[in-house]
Amino acid sequence: MLRLLGLILVCTAALAAQAESYDPEYVVPKQNPFTTAADLKSGDRLFLGQCSRCHGTKGEGGLGAILALPRLRHAADDQSLYQVIRDGIKGTEMQGAGTMTTREIWQLAAYVRSLGSLPPETVPGDPQRGREIYRTKGNCGQCHILRGQGQGVGPELTDIGARRNAAHLRTALLKPEAAIPEGFLQVRVVTKDGRRITGVRLSEDTFTIQLSDLNGRPHSFLKEELKELQKDTGKTPMPSYQGVLTPAELDDVIAYLASLRGEP
Repeated sequence: MLRLLGLILVCTAALAAQAESYDPEYVVPKQNPFTTAADLKSGDRLFLGQCSRCHGTKGEGGLGAILALPRLRHAADDQSLYQVIRDGIKGTEMQGAGTMTTREIWQLAAYVRSLGSLPPETVPGDPQRGREIYRTKGNCGQCHILRGQGQGVGPELTDIGARRNAAHLRTALLKPEAAIPEGFLQVRVVTKDGRRITGVRLSEDTFTIQLSDLNGRPHSFLKEELKELQKDTGKTPMPSYQGVLTPAELDDVIAYLASLRGEP
């Protein structure tokens, strides 16, 4: 009986916490009401448990955006930062806070905001030389869009420096299959008339699949029209630049990519 009572209390507490986090009546204040030293300590603990896998232990970025910045692109103030943590960012890997309570979201927000006081990452290389290598020897525009220019097979790079740190960029250039973006899937199809197309899945449902081929051209197929449909999980058309770029050229390209923060 006591075990059952304990289980009921635990479940009730969890449901109450979830309701507190998503209370439709809660008006988000403009300033964070939980910024004491104890709140920051709790926020640090929450960050390590919930966020560090993607954003790095000190907000340096990785699979997720860099947070150790004085100003966050999607969260210019406390109110918007709370909402980003609570709701996530639609169309990105950033998910909402789930069952986190209102207080915990604010504590996490306070800690994230404190990361902006950390010194910026030092990246070797010359961004101007990297820009030229990106356009010429690297031929990166063949697969990536940057400020409206290029093909859209791979992820857009206009703000890549705000979303990925230098170490992640280096891995993506040297070992691309170790740094495949979430949701990115390479597919290969063979139509009943013998056409073979390799590309990146754009969307899919029970009956159809849409993909972009390696030249950036979109295609849409009824699955019943296909002779073969292969999904290459863990594969990417992104080539490795190991041996293609010299170490100095690689540093320059990474410096250029790290400098891209979405500004015109």
